[in-house]
Amino acid sequence: MESLPELTFGQRLKVYRERSGKTRAVLGGLVGRSAEWVKAVETDRILPPRVHMLDRIARALKVDVSALVGELSDRSAAVNGPEHPALASVRDAVNRFSLSVDEPPESLSSLRERLDAAWRARHQASDHRTVLGGLLPGLLRDVERAALAYEGGERRQAQALLAEALGLAQMFLAYQPAAELLWRVADRAMVAAQESGVPEAVAGAGWFLCQVHRDAGDWDTAMAVTMDIVSALEPHAAEADTNLLALWGALHFEAAYTAARAGEEGRAWRFWDRADRVADRLPPGFYQPQTSFSRVVMGAHAVKVSVELQKSGEAVRQARRHDAAAIPSRPRRARHLIEVARAHFGKNDKEAAVAFLGQAYRSAPETIRFNGYARQITLDLLDGPRFIRDEARHLAMKVGLVS
Repeated sequence: MESLPELTFGQRLKVYRERSGKTRAVLGGLVGRSAEWVKAVETDRILPPRVHMLDRIARALKVDVSALVGELSDRSAAVNGPEHPALASVRDAVNRFSLSVDEPPESLSSLRERLDAAWRARHQASDHRTVLGGLLPGLLRDVERAALAYEGGERRQAQALLAEALGLAQMFLAYQPAAELLWRVADRAMVAAQESGVPEAVAGAGWFLCQVHRDAGDWDTAMAVTMDIVSALEPHAAEADTNLLALWGALHFEAAYTAARAGEEGRAWRFWDRADRVADRLPPGFYQPQTSFSRVVMGAHAVKVSVELQKSGEAVRQARRHDAAAIPSRPRRARHLIEVARAHFGKNDKEAAVAFLGQAYRSAPETIRFNGYARQITLDLLDGPRFIRDEARHLAMKVGLVS
């Protein structure tokens, strides 16, 4: 079997696809993805797919998975990250359904307080995924019971709470080896939001659903979902309360991010500008808990768009204009620092890259531990210049990449 060890995964995929005589559109159709997704994988703009998708690609190209993956096999497993110990209990909670209520449901005000506390914990805790893993099973159970037990307007309120709780579950499930569970949670959240009729619930569920489609490489659907909800909310935007306005702004940024992932630079920055104008209408200290949308996060969003457009120099310039410490959410701050590290790594400034990854770890260890980009860069830094290897190895040990 021919070996192509010098090639990246994307380059190797392109070689085997072209040898099979398939276009990107044909391969994408065979594995349930778009031609743009295949292009993004082949150009290494997104991480190599997980094992189940690798198997589908290999079957479509009629090659062995080991030939397709080559020397990346062990590396891909490391980059994809570990399964969180609480995943089993969260999966069980998602898979369970309340079919009857034998006792009075918890009050809606109490459930609202528990959800608010969960969001605060998610933003404030360095081990935020572990904290959510402990809270979600009971919270999902009790909110589902309320959605079943209440009637009329109270049931609609309970459905809105359920949609939000499922969004919180999606936060936990991100970067976990549970793609099918993630899809189920996103779909159920949108159904609950639609049944509630609450605009904020629909906006929040749509924000989460857009991310699932985008992360699967289905950028057209991600954009369509986002714009449908933006259009539906537009009549309310002029007189919206602060929370709904922030959600509307967050959806505009999701459109910007999706366009950036698809390589559409002009469109990406147009949507970023629209999101920025919405952010300017928010009170200075406001921070939307589900989306992190706020005035302070727009700088981080500019960095993210630049990185996805492969404009590393612009991303570094944007990062220098904004203080990461001003972002109040520890995991959101850590994600921003990872994006800054990606920007410096793209400029081949490996010393700055490892420094920013270290800052991300100090902000929220569980963010970097489960983030594929952070893990991939850390692995690459292990083979970097001698003067950063010790720091890179120390970080890799803390993240769990080496022992």
